[in-house]
Amino acid sequence: MLELLRIRDLALIEDAEIEFSAGMNVLTGETGAGKSFILRAIDFLTGQKMRPDMVRPGKEQAFVEALFIHPDGSESIVRRVLSAETGRSRVYVNDKLSSQNTIREMGASMILHTSQHAQQKLLQPAYQCRMLDTFLADTTLPEKKDEILTSLRALLTKKEELKARSASLLEKKDFLEFQRTEIEKVSPYPGEEDELLEKKNALRAQEDAGKCIDNAMDIMRGQLDVSGGVSALGSEMERICDLFPDYDQDRETVIEFKHFLDELAGKLRAQPLDFDSEDNIDDIESRLYELSKLKRKLGRTLDEIVDLKNEIQENLDFLDSCSLELAQIEKQEKELVEKLSVALDKLSAAREIAAKKLTDRVVAELKGLGFSEHVQVKFEFQPHELYPGLNEMRGRLMWIPNPGQAPQPLDKIASGGELSRFLLAITGLQGESEKPTLIFDEVDSGIGGHTLNRVGEKMQELADRQQLIVITHWPQLAALAERHFLIHKGVVNKETFTTCRQLNTIEVEAELARMAGKE
Repeated sequence: MLELLRIRDLALIEDAEIEFSAGMNVLTGETGAGKSFILRAIDFLTGQKMRPDMVRPGKEQAFVEALFIHPDGSESIVRRVLSAETGRSRVYVNDKLSSQNTIREMGASMILHTSQHAQQKLLQPAYQCRMLDTFLADTTLPEKKDEILTSLRALLTKKEELKARSASLLEKKDFLEFQRTEIEKVSPYPGEEDELLEKKNALRAQEDAGKCIDNAMDIMRGQLDVSGGVSALGSEMERICDLFPDYDQDRETVIEFKHFLDELAGKLRAQPLDFDSEDNIDDIESRLYELSKLKRKLGRTLDEIVDLKNEIQENLDFLDSCSLELAQIEKQEKELVEKLSVALDKLSAAREIAAKKLTDRVVAELKGLGFSEHVQVKFEFQPHELYPGLNEMRGRLMWIPNPGQAPQPLDKIASGGELSRFLLAITGLQGESEKPTLIFDEVDSGIGGHTLNRVGEKMQELADRQQLIVITHWPQLAALAERHFLIHKGVVNKETFTTCRQLNTIEVEAELARMAGKE
């Protein structure tokens, strides 16, 4: 049961607090006063989306909070906050951050909302079939069928993808094998080209160094004989120093330079010039040429060619294993088809039984809501192919309002008033087990007179069983409420506000008179 609802800064509502009672609660007011805002707030609180422009102008966020009483007597406080800037919302359950899925699940068991929109849904065969499934003895049967069907469809998708890939690769198999052969002739490996270029540059640097060393040795020991000349210079400097002692330091410098040249010659003679005797430039150049031809032929870089080789091998391996994998898939497919067949048989049988029970009860409810004593309702089952040779029998709601007429879909002959009563009858049956709060949004539209009284009696019957929140323009229905709330729109200081307040006995009488046009 929804015991308390608090709304702040939502649309035209600045701050409203509504304390609902058990039984029937009625919301009335002029058209456009904002009654729908109350219901949208409840929908928002139970997981529905809301646009950020629903936040009251000038405010940063809208705030909706409610106190729910569960059948076991426990309580839940649900709060949801909508940001005007981002459009995102936060959910709290019992003051703890929660999720939209949580409040959707909670709302599904606590609130059953009908409206004029629900009347249109009632005309849709898919909705009619889902509605029938809520009355199955085993309500898990549709879910089990859907799980098998989902697995089967995923398997069929994989099967088609394998076939498509196999067909595509078969067309290119000769070309793939040609590419593999060309690559295997050269057998490049990752980074080989860069490695060869480094070796090539290193060998050329070694050649240049060897030439430089030979030239240096020629200078020192060749025709110029720099080392011998320096030695002779040293002898002459000895004599000069005997005559001119001031040249002694110069003599020492010449002698040191002679020692330096001797040491340098020894180092140059000992310098190794062949770092890797297995490498030579001709071989490297030949290998680089092979790699270059392969790159031109395949139109790719060397690293891409190495990756291509692996990709080609994977594709050719796939072609070899594809038939085995397809055989395994077809075996799984057969098993799933058998499971689906069994599930569909169980579901069809369960739907037949549920349809008979449901239509008998709907007919009884419709007769109590002013329909003819001869009214008949039935589900007509039509095949819907899920897999070649496997059909799901889906029920479509048909009715015969008068004797002698053929069964017809609701949308062919049902008026707005008849749909309203259909919806009221089915909603009452749907809410029998968990007894959620039933919300009726102008479900009484299109009816009046004696039929309206019958609708009122049905609503009273439901109100004795569970909580109702009703929006109506009919005073006959509003007069049946345990609590009556007036929704009013007014302007204060050039701002528009929607307010909601509970009426006392005298105010209720005045509002009923206004609704009846007697004020």
